[in-house]
Amino acid sequence: MLSSFDRLETRINKVDRVVIDAGHGGKDPGTHGNISEEKNIALQIALKLGETIEKYLPDVEVIYTRDDDNFVELEGRAYIANKNGADLFISVHCNAVSNAKIYGTETYVMGLDKVEGNMRVAQKENSVIFLEDNYETKYEGFDPNSPESMILLTLQQTAYQENSLDLAAKIEKQFRERAGRRSRGVKMAPFWVLWRTSMPSVLVETGYLTNSKEEIDLNDPLKQEYIASGIFRAFRDYKEAIDSMN
Repeated sequence: MLSSFDRLETRINKVDRVVIDAGHGGKDPGTHGNISEEKNIALQIALKLGETIEKYLPDVEVIYTRDDDNFVELEGRAYIANKNGADLFISVHCNAVSNAKIYGTETYVMGLDKVEGNMRVAQKENSVIFLEDNYETKYEGFDPNSPESMILLTLQQTAYQENSLDLAAKIEKQFRERAGRRSRGVKMAPFWVLWRTSMPSVLVETGYLTNSKEEIDLNDPLKQEYIASGIFRAFRDYKEAIDSMN
């Protein structure tokens, strides 16, 4: 029988199963721009990413938290990843901000940063719990609008942060150098869904729907392919690095 340490080592040192999480869905549209909603773009990119992995890395099992327009609770997304013993969790999103000039990609890992904007992004993504039934009990009093609640998420040490940071850096490098995207870098913020996943995990903000040009790009099937292929290449390089250690 494996000890908890042995299970941790196994999870970190292999990449055979990935969970791809299309953010939001169903009654939760996420953020929006002038012509589109986050839930639809996130799903389109997530499905393209999964298809690319299955085509070029057939030994990797791809599991989706959703593959259509349905609502999946935050807790449920993490549960799917944990129940299936995933080696990696990739959550796909789009961003929004009041300043319409801001654009670009960001990849987040679980953690606490002093940058106020990072906290606002996490608050926005975590606030989906208010759409869930009995959320006060289910999330044990967690309040996305409370700085204290957000900080408490980060107090639990994570053994997966180094690997998460490595994958995040690879994703942003691909966006910057190969996918023709403006990378805003790797960031840390207290996302509930990343905290609850027991494996290296990242949340990818693929662009800003509040920037009119970027919104058009994010709705372009070809640009979606570029984004998905950028995440795929980062995933492939990450997997190769992990596999070479065994």
